[in-house]
Amino acid sequence: MSFYDSAVPAYLQMLGSLSAILDKAEAHAAARKIDPQVLLSARLFPDMLPLTKQVQTACDQAMRGCARLTQNEPLSVPDTETTFAELKARIARAVDYVKGFTPAQFEGADSRDVTFPIGAGKTTTMSGQQFLTSFNLPNFYFHVTIAHGILRHNGVEIGKRDFLGAN
Repeated sequence: MSFYDSAVPAYLQMLGSLSAILDKAEAHAAARKIDPQVLLSARLFPDMLPLTKQVQTACDQAMRGCARLTQNEPLSVPDTETTFAELKARIARAVDYVKGFTPAQFEGADSRDVTFPIGAGKTTTMSGQQFLTSFNLPNFYFHVTIAHGILRHNGVEIGKRDFLGAN
């Protein structure tokens, strides 16, 4: 399996799933006459990020992962979304961005050094393999999982099949 095949299909599958569960969340809010902001600002615990930020971060992880593994400058996307429609547009932009990478761009990415920020002006360097499997994909799946958990916790009728999305 190529390194491209280890990353890009996973990003695309889960971004599609994330978009679909946002559709269900929006329908849930409308059917029950819940202000959409209640769901968009919901958290699993007070010190965790709200749904909106979970979606934004999942998109960022997919886009930055592809960029860093292919030695491209990561796309900078401001966090301005405040509605389901805007979040779905961000996901669509992330999908388009990820689809723009080719298998050839990922050749050798597993052994390439990837340097990235880790906060407070610090950076760290990992091999591409370590970056993808120990940092980027776990972070990506974490934020998608938390978004799913927030919606499920708030009564949106979604389950494991919704998390996995269409295969």
